Amino acid sequence: MAAYSPDQWSDLFVATAGASAALTGLLFVAVSINLERILNFRGLPERALATLLLLLAVTVVSILGLAPQSLTALGIELLGVGVGCLLAIPALFRKSFDPAHQSRSQMIGQMGLAVLATLPILIAGVSLIAESGGGLYWLLAGIIGAIVGSGANAWVLLVEILR
Repeated sequence: MAAYSPDQWSDLFVATAGASAALTGLLFVAVSINLERILNFRGLPERALATLLLLLAVTVVSILGLAPQSLTALGIELLGVGVGCLLAIPALFRKSFDPAHQSRSQMIGQMGLAVLATLPILIAGVSLIAESGGGLYWLLAGIIGAIVGSGANAWVLLVEILR
């Protein structure tokens, strides 16, 4: 079954590893262009770091998916990435909350995007270990969520900060 056969996902992993690495580089450019402004806004450095972690998570899980290893080993690695991201990224978004520039619902939306991007990675790890429950399809959801979430944050760091 495709959900539990990383070999069948190698093209996706190659594409997402390359795309997320390129997006990470673009994020560095965006941050460097607006570094002074980002540092002057409370919470934006944390938001930039959370965005970087989302993209790095995609790069890491894509590379892990390409490595020749057992399904259980891949599941444990995804579980580790998922737990790490689920602990770090929402904490960074909480720390970045600035009531002078955003509403509580905006902060909840940002954290929701972060959870939607990272929780599926954790679920994919558990599912691969158990060999039931959707397997790599959960990872696909996490990859898409992380790219969408990081794209939205990159937009804020590059464009919205100038308004």
